Amino acid sequence: MGKRTAGAAVEDGRAGGMLYRAGLFVQGVLGLAEPADVQGRIRLHTLSLTRWVAVVGQLFTVLFIHYSLGIPLPLEWLAPAIVLSALINLALMVTLRAATRLPERLALWLFAYDIVQLGYLLALTGGLRNPFGALLTVPLMLGAATLGLGSTVLLSLLAVATITFLALVPGPLPWFDGGLPLPGLYVAAVWAALSMAAILIAAYAWRVAEETRRMTDALGAAQMALAREQEMSALGALATAAAHELGSPLATILITAKEMLNELDDDDPLRPEAQVLLDQALRCRTILAAIGRRRDHDEHAPFVRAPLSSVLREIAELYARPLVTLEVTSRIADGQEEPTLMPTPEFRHALGNILNNGLEFARSKLQVVVEKDSREVRVVIRDDGPGFAPEVLEWLGEPYLSTRRDNGGLGLGVFIATTLLARTGAALHVENASDGAVVTLRWPSEAWRRSFGENLG
Repeated sequence: MGKRTAGAAVEDGRAGGMLYRAGLFVQGVLGLAEPADVQGRIRLHTLSLTRWVAVVGQLFTVLFIHYSLGIPLPLEWLAPAIVLSALINLALMVTLRAATRLPERLALWLFAYDIVQLGYLLALTGGLRNPFGALLTVPLMLGAATLGLGSTVLLSLLAVATITFLALVPGPLPWFDGGLPLPGLYVAAVWAALSMAAILIAAYAWRVAEETRRMTDALGAAQMALAREQEMSALGALATAAAHELGSPLATILITAKEMLNELDDDDPLRPEAQVLLDQALRCRTILAAIGRRRDHDEHAPFVRAPLSSVLREIAELYARPLVTLEVTSRIADGQEEPTLMPTPEFRHALGNILNNGLEFARSKLQVVVEKDSREVRVVIRDDGPGFAPEVLEWLGEPYLSTRRDNGGLGLGVFIATTLLARTGAALHVENASDGAVVTLRWPSEAWRRSFGENLG
């Protein structure tokens, strides 16, 4: 028993080694050994799972039709293709971790193999006369959702070429009495339908996936921008604390330097050095005092409720331009008070983006009006610039939309502002007026109360 067990273990080891070497061969042929920075968007586990479903479905369908329905199929030609798919899956699972993100070239090869393998099976079972021909669009759709534009085009061309080849394959559909002939016009119609379906499915799946990827990247950029704002806020608090803590030892150094200078004679060689020490200590006190005043103003502001117009004026002044006049006013309905808030980093960054755009494009004036009634809070920002370009006005707020890419613009400013403001319940509306552009922000009373903690009545 022990010898047989050991022998079986050796055989299992050899089989595993052969499978591992086969996996390495597949890895080399398909181009898996690519740099880490070109790893793709689909995990091995996800792709392997879908391919196992395909293998099991193909095997079950072939066996069921041949043995249960009694329709003769060329099993000696069909079975090797199905087994080969299973072996490729096993080889990839042995050589790679399930969480591995496959490079695009490898994913393209695998999707292309799936199309060719399914085309081979269909060619032996009636070509486009076989109703399972519609499954050719499945690997194409999966590929379009995970591959780049170039790879999607190549995969689409391969799918259309395979469909065309199947349309030209002679022979009837396997049937009980040996074959079911179908009219050539029907086959031509199936070819046209599948070809159009393949192209439309690929285009639609790639476009939807690309928009999702762009949105995900843009949201990541928005989160990074917010993180930078929070880091700056934390850095400011640290600077304030450092200025406070350094005040006491610096005062001791100043007193000591003054006493040393007073005790030294005018002709003492150490007197110039003591004077330098006192001057530098005084300079340090001036710097710390300036830091303390600036950070006290900026860092304590978020913890003190301030009128909305004052907050907007403070944010806009950070981006002021010498030739552009800034006007911030309030128009409050009778019986109402101007809304107040504790400005968060998100609010400051979002309004900073919008106000900076207005000041940059304004010719001579930027008007900011705060309005409030019993239903909502509004902020109207109007500049006298050229307005928004018609081609971007309808899409404004989408990521990577910019007319200033030549000047380094990424097209994320308005998107980030819209995303951050939407979290506070604000709705942003953009339009062109006769004398410039108008941006209107609206907070329903309930949204304002929930986001800024103020009951508007």
